[in-house]
Amino acid sequence: MTLATLSDVLRPALAGGYAVPGLVCLGWEDMRAYVMAAEAERAPVILQAGPGCRAHTPLPILGAMFRHLAASVDVPVVAHLDHGYTLADCQDALDAGFTSVMFDGSNLPLDENIAQTAAVVALARSAGASCEGEIGFVGYDGGAGSAGTDPAQAARFAAETGVDAMAISVGNVHLQQGPGGGLDLGRIRAIEAVTRVPLVIHGGSGVPPAQRADLAARSRICKFNIGTELRMVFGTALRSAVNRDPARFDRLAILQETHEPVFEAARTLLRNLGASSRV
Repeated sequence: MTLATLSDVLRPALAGGYAVPGLVCLGWEDMRAYVMAAEAERAPVILQAGPGCRAHTPLPILGAMFRHLAASVDVPVVAHLDHGYTLADCQDALDAGFTSVMFDGSNLPLDENIAQTAAVVALARSAGASCEGEIGFVGYDGGAGSAGTDPAQAARFAAETGVDAMAISVGNVHLQQGPGGGLDLGRIRAIEAVTRVPLVIHGGSGVPPAQRADLAARSRICKFNIGTELRMVFGTALRSAVNRDPARFDRLAILQETHEPVFEAARTLLRNLGASSRV
């Protein structure tokens, strides 16, 4: 069993000058490809179950799938809840065998976000798990706008919650389908100057790969969440498989053709963040 907590993989990343990808999972086919890519690259990996995934597949099933995959390889695999919005969400994930939970109180007033995140940190600690929190709001491409992280608030949030990792808003956007203009380096450096906690970028698909690589090596950003970029690879492969033979109906045969493209894309991501050959 190579199941790991978020702290287990982020502490070495911070010390070693690389980042670990938080790969957004939607089903068996993508999560299996991610773990196989991590093993091929000798890299740690974080499997993430977000709200959409949880709406489709119950948490106990996802926990069992993540743990089964972790047991199948000999590289560290984190079973991570992404965007838990309540204490109950996080407790349910811990009960299902997750080793890390992300509590998202970014839309709450600062005092309330701190209080609720601290409660989740205590919950995670009691289960031997890690906790990620978020300060500042990361918006959505074509949707809600972002509210950038205030460095002074970030310092207070990190100190008063005791989170193992802190997600920040520095020009990153969820669901972006192509590289944007890049992250706000000045804001990142200001946050780094007043905190010591490993930092997390949500919406990593919208960050240019060259900047991802540079920040992974030269900042306290130790985790980039990647979802849209890999969903596009999966969707393109699936569409190609379906369209190639309109008479074919066996979904197992069709889905098999998504494996290699997603596997290779995940390997490229691991290399981009400097995570390859770390274990």
